[in-house]
Amino acid sequence: MKELLPILPRPSRYIGSEWGAVFKDPSTVTVRCALAFPDMYEVGMSYLGQKILSEALNAHPHFWAERVFTPDEEAGAILREHHVPLATLESDTPLRDMDVVGFSLTHELCYTNILYMLDLSDIPLRSADREAPFPLIIAGGGAAFNAEPVAPFFDAMVIGDGEEAMVRVLEAVERAKAQGSTKRELLVSLTAIPGLYVPSFFEDQGPGKPLKPLLTGYESVEKAVVDDLDRAPFPTGQAIPFGAIHDRLTLEIARGCTRGCRFCQAGMIYRPVRERSLDGLDRILTDGLAETGYEETSMLSLSTGDFSGLDSLFTRSFDKCAAEQIAISLPSLRVGSLSAPIMERISSIRRTGATIAPEAGSQRMRDVINKGVDEAGLLEHVRLLFDNGWQGVKLYFMIGLPTETDEDLDAILDLCLKVRDAAGAHIKRLQVTAAVSPFVPKPHTPFQWEPQIPLDEIYRRIAHLRNIFRPHKRISIKYHEPEMTSLEGVFSRGDRRLAEVVERAYAKGALFSSWKDHLRLEPYREAMAEAGLDWDEYIGPRDPEKPLPWDHLSSGVTRRFLLTERERALSGKITEDCRYGACRNCGVCQFDGRVSTLAGQAGDKDIRPRLVFHRRDQEGEQPPYTVEKPDLTGKAGHFRVWYEKTGPAAFLSQLELQAVFERAFRRARLPMAFSAGFHPMPRLSFGKALPVGVESRCEWINVFLREDFGPDEVIERLARSMPRGLAPIRADRLSMGRKQSQAVEEVYELRFTRDGARRLEQWRAFMDAEHHFIEKKTKKGKPKQVDLRPMVREAVETGDGLTLVLDWREQYMSPLSLCSIVMADAGLLDFGLTKTEQRFAPEEDEPA
Repeated sequence: MKELLPILPRPSRYIGSEWGAVFKDPSTVTVRCALAFPDMYEVGMSYLGQKILSEALNAHPHFWAERVFTPDEEAGAILREHHVPLATLESDTPLRDMDVVGFSLTHELCYTNILYMLDLSDIPLRSADREAPFPLIIAGGGAAFNAEPVAPFFDAMVIGDGEEAMVRVLEAVERAKAQGSTKRELLVSLTAIPGLYVPSFFEDQGPGKPLKPLLTGYESVEKAVVDDLDRAPFPTGQAIPFGAIHDRLTLEIARGCTRGCRFCQAGMIYRPVRERSLDGLDRILTDGLAETGYEETSMLSLSTGDFSGLDSLFTRSFDKCAAEQIAISLPSLRVGSLSAPIMERISSIRRTGATIAPEAGSQRMRDVINKGVDEAGLLEHVRLLFDNGWQGVKLYFMIGLPTETDEDLDAILDLCLKVRDAAGAHIKRLQVTAAVSPFVPKPHTPFQWEPQIPLDEIYRRIAHLRNIFRPHKRISIKYHEPEMTSLEGVFSRGDRRLAEVVERAYAKGALFSSWKDHLRLEPYREAMAEAGLDWDEYIGPRDPEKPLPWDHLSSGVTRRFLLTERERALSGKITEDCRYGACRNCGVCQFDGRVSTLAGQAGDKDIRPRLVFHRRDQEGEQPPYTVEKPDLTGKAGHFRVWYEKTGPAAFLSQLELQAVFERAFRRARLPMAFSAGFHPMPRLSFGKALPVGVESRCEWINVFLREDFGPDEVIERLARSMPRGLAPIRADRLSMGRKQSQAVEEVYELRFTRDGARRLEQWRAFMDAEHHFIEKKTKKGKPKQVDLRPMVREAVETGDGLTLVLDWREQYMSPLSLCSIVMADAGLLDFGLTKTEQRFAPEEDEPA
């Protein structure tokens, strides 16, 4: 794929040269695995699960886990046009040549993307059509707990925690390769690994009937459990993306949640709660910030505010983050789970946004779903936010929950108005946003038998909310796409018959269905009709007395517990969090002598809640924090750092370079000076932007440092912290205050890769001409004649191209665009450019 980088859109998605990317010698590797994320790079690089798996697998000296993401449709068309298969980022190896391809199934709307990636890789879509030498195609993630709609496409699936299971999968592949085993022999060996589901060993007997086991002793599959997170691998050093939706150091402080929200699949399937120790988290944060250079960290779990040691963790973390202007984000917060001192400290660095999830407007509905939130607690929570400087808050709600009425919808508006009015004197600059998502029943939850409201009813309820919100100021409403919700509802509780629908919908062009601008229901509806299936049947109610398509996959939570919770929901009864209240015997834990339903692992593991403290350390009176924000604006040194930008780094944009250098300076322990104000920024500045795809041996960046260093030490430190293709050359001292000089001439080497004789004739004609006018538009959109000829001072012919001296005294133009205009019929694969020199005007002060 890398030979097509010059013509691929957003090529930085495919270069694979990030700081922290893992490279190994293929001759020393026995098993090669592609960790495949069925969405675009910037989405997949936000996903912590893939980073954890990469850490676990690459720790083995003979395993190599590389990455691959879904190309956008334009890039996919380019691959097909040039007959180039989809390949891994790190080594550019086609997926069909890997031993294992492991997909992350984070949600149900990515299913057609999986087929798209297999198709681009020239790998047969269905497991039954694949034999050696095709790789083993496996999957894992939350959606794998009901794998049936995509089961025929996979050889195996990992149900539950993947760190240990995936290592054992690769060990089994290693043995199978050494022994020359058949695919079936390999699959049989996988069934001995906890959490491994092999779909071909279960036969579909038709709608309403349980799957028939085909392998003796393999009648059900229990999820894999990592019982102690402190012993599990966690990536402190990781590939730092060239742009991601959530681009920060994510600390998984805990896994699992037992709050017991009855709509929440993750809260059921990832039990028990396992918290990392404070010492372990302190090490991860310290090492992670040092190895990544991130300017933001996020403390993540299903319910971060319920972490028993949150106050202690935050106290440990705050000073080291404040010292380098590193923001701290606490997502997934519950009402009342954040103390006033923590809020005060967060706001003293940088406010990253406040989100709260009451889920329902009325207390009756919150009791039905077992949310455990009351109105008084919510209003007190937002008052604390407003008092600490937050000017906006987002409230998450669900509609279409069991027993919901229009009065419950009206209560959403009522709650938002009370939140707005709680701002008091802060109300002038306040914005309250209600983010509304329609409810989707999920497997392994107490609501797995409930119907999803039809699409037209979703639209009616959203219209009702929009109408009642419209007259009010400083509150707004956003909503999740109803079509997306309806499609998710079909697949979330689907059976194996839907595999045909996925395949047909993909053939009809359905891709990136989780993206609002790509979602189209027509291909899915047509595919459902062609397969003789009823959309309404899949989103309708389920009979609690009949089998479900996922009954053979055990999350550990018993059917009896889920039915009991369903009854309590319909009665409006609350169930306490078993971490701090009574055990409800859900079936997962060995707590207090109970027998876990995860019998295959209970003998070897201690499956129970693991908490830092037996009660939350935010309960009771909290001593006030002393907020001492260090001064990061001081300037002790000013340098111009010259560097090369070659190979894969040539495809980084100027915007992407900003983050690359900021993080490199942090990793190099070169303390940058920051601007003052509400949102301090590091004092970095670049020269003229180099076009994407153009190499350079003489780029520069200016930086103010809070401490002074010798120029050689700046280069030595920075050289150890740069990604591939970016190499610092020298550092020049600059004056501390005056505006610095810019080049007036630049020298480029132009290389012809195709049809060199014709390209030379085009350049000779251009240089012989007195003028070469083109039409450009001004900032106001008016046409303007621009003469390119004065921009090219010299064009000296070399063996395979030209040396160009470009003059920017009068005006500037992208040298790539200039060359493309001169060589009018040349494509970006026909030539290459490298900047070799920058020249400054004699009268200007050059760097000292």
